[in-house]
Amino acid sequence: MKRLSKGQMIIFAIGQLGWSMLSGLINAWFVTFYLPTQGDIEGGAVQFIRPGLIILGFLTILGLITALSRIFDAVTDPLIASLSDRSKNKRGRRIPFMQWAAIPLSVVTVLLFCAPVNAISGVNVAWISVFIVLFYLFMTMYCTPYNALISEFGKTQDDRMFISTAISLTFFAGTLIAYTPFVFSGMLKGAVGYNWSYRICFIVIAVIACVCMLLPTFLLKEKEFVDTKPSNTNMFKSLGATFKNRDFRVFALSDIMYWIGLTLFQTGLPFFVKVSMELDESMTMVFMGGMTILSAVFYPFVSGLVRRFGKKKLTIVGFLGLALAYIVTALIRVLPLPGMVLGVAICVIAAFPMALLGIIPQSIVADVAEADGYKTGENREGMFFAARTFAMKWGQSIAMLVFTSLAIMGTTQNLNSNDITASPLGLTVVAAVAVAFCVLGAAILALYNEKGVMKTISDNKPSADEKKDKES
Repeated sequence: MKRLSKGQMIIFAIGQLGWSMLSGLINAWFVTFYLPTQGDIEGGAVQFIRPGLIILGFLTILGLITALSRIFDAVTDPLIASLSDRSKNKRGRRIPFMQWAAIPLSVVTVLLFCAPVNAISGVNVAWISVFIVLFYLFMTMYCTPYNALISEFGKTQDDRMFISTAISLTFFAGTLIAYTPFVFSGMLKGAVGYNWSYRICFIVIAVIACVCMLLPTFLLKEKEFVDTKPSNTNMFKSLGATFKNRDFRVFALSDIMYWIGLTLFQTGLPFFVKVSMELDESMTMVFMGGMTILSAVFYPFVSGLVRRFGKKKLTIVGFLGLALAYIVTALIRVLPLPGMVLGVAICVIAAFPMALLGIIPQSIVADVAEADGYKTGENREGMFFAARTFAMKWGQSIAMLVFTSLAIMGTTQNLNSNDITASPLGLTVVAAVAVAFCVLGAAILALYNEKGVMKTISDNKPSADEKKDKES
């Protein structure tokens, strides 16, 4: 079978640019749009649902909707993975799913922000509930098969590292694009009002995202690069077999620790900037953008470092590097330095670990999936990446619960307000907890048997390559 050229790998990575824009819109704007602060309301924002912690005294209506949709999302991950692994479509097991999902995903993302009643209404609650579930369904239909192709398109370690690097860059780029309504909505508010100034931005981003997602489905012919037999195992057996793999269990548990630590930092960054550093919250974009750009500078060096030191060691270095950045964050109120200096220091320290952790873990999953395929004779790449996504979502969900519980330590909250009051003490505790999770993640990953996985691949790969050469 053919190997992807570098240009074709970049085309593949553009698909991730698309879905990361839509994912970024939900992460950045879903809560902001539907739980406006008092300042937003004074600026023209509409309250579409009832605010405040009115569900059992600790959840908002939007929080309950999000929690239930995440449960649905967790169920669909292995379901879509199983359907993709077992697909016998003549165009391949992955590309058709991606093509079917791209347009509905883009449309649903926009409709999610178009609640029909311009006032607090139960109709809006129903609308949001339906479309957030549909968003996660179509996102899974695109992302799970897409991620499985990392292993199938990456026929060599160099190919996998190049693909992982490219999709990590496009992920960060897509996430940053999702934040651009902060800039462009202000130009539109005078003409179309508060809510439509954001909706127009979301529509433009969704159209661009849709084109990006469809591009690899039309330009890459899966069957030219992948020759795998569909799995015959049903969803439950396939998921069980995936978690029976010891190396994957170790990786997944370590990955949960990573996502908890990372999400605590990303969620807390605006609060660290405003409360701990005592800077204008607009500096959040400056710090996030600067850290992303600096991290991207390190990307070209990661593949060379992996060849020299291996993936396991570098991932552990990434964990410990992030822990160091969080230590500085925890000491913001103690260190005798201006907030701006500390903010820059945190971004510089975190940039290299973010590069390592943004690239290498995807490649590790691809290695484990390939080695498992050689051992079991079944190609379940989709299920391995779905299980990794499941671990990511668990980590993110746990982090949100931890952050909202710890960040408000020492404060009195208004249960009827959407404004979250974070305290310096609470944010210090959040940063310290993030340190603990990162160190724990490094300790768990130390148990990963990288040598055994790579030996299984090397022992089987030559004969597989010879067979492909003959076929081509």
